[in-house]
Order: sequence, then structure tokens, then C-alpha cells
Amino acid sequence: MKIFRHYEDVPDSCKGAVVAIGNFDGVHRGHQALIARAVALAKTQLAPLGVLAFEPHPQEFFRPEAESFRLTPLRTKAPLLAECGVEVLYALPFDSSMSQKSAEEFVRDVLVNGLGVRGVVVGADFRFGKGRAGDAAFLEEAGRRFGFAVEIFDALIAHDAQKISSSEIRAALKERQPEVAAKLLGHWWTIEGRVEKGDARGRELGFPTANMALDGYLKPAFGIYAVRATVLENEKPVRTYDGVASLGIRPMFETDLPLLESYLFNFSGDLYGKHLAVDLVAYLRPEMKFDSVDALKTQMAKDCDRARTLLRHLEDRF
Repeated sequence: MKIFRHYEDVPDSCKGAVVAIGNFDGVHRGHQALIARAVALAKTQLAPLGVLAFEPHPQEFFRPEAESFRLTPLRTKAPLLAECGVEVLYALPFDSSMSQKSAEEFVRDVLVNGLGVRGVVVGADFRFGKGRAGDAAFLEEAGRRFGFAVEIFDALIAHDAQKISSSEIRAALKERQPEVAAKLLGHWWTIEGRVEKGDARGRELGFPTANMALDGYLKPAFGIYAVRATVLENEKPVRTYDGVASLGIRPMFETDLPLLESYLFNFSGDLYGKHLAVDLVAYLRPEMKFDSVDALKTQMAKDCDRARTLLRHLEDRF
């Protein structure tokens, strides 16, 4: 998949795509269904398949001081989109200039003159342009004027008759329900990042951990999780390990910022500087402060036993 961070001077080979437009945070089952509809339209148009999303997310531009809400920063989102068959990702910067474009200017400057789209697929609630003045009806009318196809996709409905949404997934993760989030996503929710040097506290306790910051990610419920962690090299998976992870501030040895600290079963070696993708599979318990280090170590052993049992019988079906 090719990635462009601009819409000007895009090579002709990457123009003329059918483009799904949206933020696609999480690339959940609803997003996957919309992209699948774009795949079908691209085939009828004999065109490549593209996705247009904004980086940073518009909410991050308008509220830069707010706590991160992202399910998938760009580094995590891109491979998920590639798995959906996306050939070109236009990850356009959302800045002051973009925020001031009217709906008409966005269509003319970005979609037509910049990307030369053959078709566009959006959700029924799609809004765009300054003041969110543009909607699906405006886009259909603009498509007729400028000569590109437009399809409006109805939202995918979950088992409880509600629209599958990124907000619903965020709520599930905040409410200690990673399994519910996975069913809505169609995949485990993953935190990806570089392993950083810590204070070696886990090693001293007999449970050496791979420590990762949560920069750019939603902060789910703090606590202890059963996890699956994949070592990545050049963005490619090398090997996957079951494990248990502490996510939070460690009440007995408080950290300044929340960390994800993963203990990988049957791993030996050095992970410092390597990239990990850690799937949150099941919530085991909240963070706790113990009366002694020995009590903490006893509980950690119990957490490992419980995680091993759970992961041994896990089926990756959502």
C-alpha cells in the first residue's frame, strides 16, 4: 500500500481511485464493510482502491490539550487498511488550511483537482468542509457536477441493534471489556510501540517486562490483562507470545505516566528498542497496592497461571 501525506502533486499512477472517506479509527467491522463496498465500486470503475483519512484526527486539531482517544494511530491503522485491500492511503494533514476549506473547495481542490477520484464511498452521517457544512447529499450533487460516482453506505448494525461505532469500542475498553471491543472491531485491540528501558522492577521481582508508553492511544481501564504480543521487525511479525501485562501506574511503585508492561511467557532475550504489537485479550483484575513485595509476587504468579489457562483455550473468532 502506498501512503501519501498530501493531495497535491500525486503521481498519475495513484490518481483516479475509488476512495472511501472517513477517519476509520479502529478499522472496525463497520469500517471494513464500507471499504468492502468501495472495493466493489472500484471493480466496476476499473479503478484502484483508496482511503482518505486525516492525520491528525480533526478532533485532535481542534482540542490538542485533550487526552488521546485514538484506537489506532496511523502506524497501527495503515496495516489494518492494507489488510482490507486498500492500495493507496491519502493520510492528509488536518491543519488550519484544511479546516478552513468549504465543502465545495474540498471537493474541487482535494477530490477532483488533487486526487482525480473516479468514485467516493462515505457513510450516511458523513460531514465535511468548514463548519461541517457538507453532507452526503451535497457530495452526491457535487459528484454529478464533477463526474465522479458517489455511494452512501448504511451503517453496519451490531447484535444489539446499535450502529457499530468507534465510540462504542472506546466505551468497552474503558469498562474492562476487551472481548466486547474485539467483537465490534473484528480483531483484538492492539497497542503498538517501541520497547523502552524501565526501572527493571519486574526483573527484580522475577517477571521481566517489556515496557511501552501509551503515546497516541486511548487509555483503557487500568489493570492486569491477558495479552498476546507479537515482535515486529520492519513492520512484519516475527513471533507471537502469550503473556500477562500491567497497564497503568503501578500503585506500589508509581510511575509518572501510565505504561504497558508485558511479561511474555517462554521468552528469553533482550527486547529493548524492538517494536511490539500487544493485543489486549482479557481483563484479569484492577491494579492493587499490596502489603508486601512477597504478596505482590504471589499475586503475579496467580495472574500468570490464569492468563495461561485463558489463552490456551482462546479462539480468535469475533
